[in-house]
Amino acid sequence: MERLILVHWNTLTGPEPIIQYPPEKNFPSKDILLKIWTQHELNQNQSIIKLVSEKDNNYYLSVIQQFEGETYFLILVYKQKDLIEDIIIKSPEILALISKNLIELINTNKITRTISEAFNTILNYSKLDEEENLISFFQDKIKYTILKILRKGVISKSELINKLRHEYGFSTVNIDLILISFLHENLLVKENVPGSNECYFLVKDLTCARIPPKNLPSDQIIENFISRLQESLKSYYSEYANISDFENKTIINSVLFNKEVFFLLKTLREKQLSVNECLILLNNKEELFDELLNEKFIFELKGFVTLFSDVRFIKFTPTYIIKELVKRYHKQEISLNEYTTHLKLLTKNIQDISDANYEIV
Repeated sequence: MERLILVHWNTLTGPEPIIQYPPEKNFPSKDILLKIWTQHELNQNQSIIKLVSEKDNNYYLSVIQQFEGETYFLILVYKQKDLIEDIIIKSPEILALISKNLIELINTNKITRTISEAFNTILNYSKLDEEENLISFFQDKIKYTILKILRKGVISKSELINKLRHEYGFSTVNIDLILISFLHENLLVKENVPGSNECYFLVKDLTCARIPPKNLPSDQIIENFISRLQESLKSYYSEYANISDFENKTIINSVLFNKEVFFLLKTLREKQLSVNECLILLNNKEELFDELLNEKFIFELKGFVTLFSDVRFIKFTPTYIIKELVKRYHKQEISLNEYTTHLKLLTKNIQDISDANYEIV
């Protein structure tokens, strides 16, 4: 990812670049900007357009936005090998939200910081895989706080900002940028409800759990290895209590917040390792290796190690919110429109009570 650029379209003189980040390079040529504008004009039914420039070997993704009678477009510049294209094409609302946020801050001293934050938000997505991005919902204090608030049911944008500021001490919050990750992971829906402006609805919640490994070792490394592993798995998981494990933060502290451990488990999903190979991945931390054995995350027999407990994220429909909605509606904390809108969002994909309304990531 190279740059993020905000451009104003002047009906008399054409494209007028406003700001870009990083700021060091020159703005794209007027010819390139005119080609981007032409693509928007020719593809008015598309929310996002792509332009490939052979001249500078850059790729351009652009989203157009109207604000107070003026036209703007936000441009993302990147190289062909960049993974950011897949992310933006999958979730074009990311650029739309950033564009709206920046346009509203034109002629203020906040726009420079905001475009920097926006650039780094998108950049982080392109560097991390889905599991690594999901970790931030538990590791980032403000994201985790927002997730807890959303678990109480529908909330307006203004109410969310006030709650974060007055009850949790987050005085300077760019809520649009923070919520991009919620929207990208399809946890959140944003809708305008009659009588309320910009309401947020949690439609998928997120948790993590240890589960048995998907695949057992395929090779017979040593005699009775697989049978011993199967016996241990059956014994452990027949008495395993997922909720208490999560509440005690065993998974979070031992795995999710430790990059070395998380990488080791991901490696063991694919193949068995020797004890020495495991220690190399753990930077020779023998105590940490012993802790993983004791906590039943890995299984070792005669110098060979395999995965005993995988740690996976689970997205699920938070039907528990329905009880909260009923309580809040009876207390007149939310309107009838807010109540029914969230109820419809939660129930529209539930066809049968036996359906599995969850996804293991």
